[in-house]
Amino acid sequence: MSKQKLNFSIEINAPKEKIWNVLLQDETYRKWTSAFCEGSYAEGNWDEGSKMIFTSQQGEGMLSRIKLHRPNEIITMEHYGMLKNNVEDLESDEAKKWSGSEETYILEPSGSGVKLKVEVDVEDEYAEWFKKAWETALDKVRELSER
Repeated sequence: MSKQKLNFSIEINAPKEKIWNVLLQDETYRKWTSAFCEGSYAEGNWDEGSKMIFTSQQGEGMLSRIKLHRPNEIITMEHYGMLKNNVEDLESDEAKKWSGSEETYILEPSGSGVKLKVEVDVEDEYAEWFKKAWETALDKVRELSER
């Protein structure tokens, strides 16, 4: 299996600080990430170098580190393992496939608003699913940010 980098973007008519809060604050994070898994949430503090657990209510998810964080500008997460039944997995073939994958959110001024760009590494076998899920997720980020 091999990975590919997917790129997405959406124009949002809201201040970048509000968009940033929608992306990272618990209440709104849960809403927009429901496009990937209903009930998913993040555990951690989003600080550069810190560990994050992106998980479902069933205890399934990804283990990541915040590689870069410049508030209201860019954040990059590097995935290094998985969560299976609330147990950290760094050794299985599935965990190793995702290890080193990155996910980046970038905010840039654009016209009268802000462009949110997302870059994400995915396994080829999941690319089509992620394309649809990210489209839904980004629409939700825009909706929450423009309220």
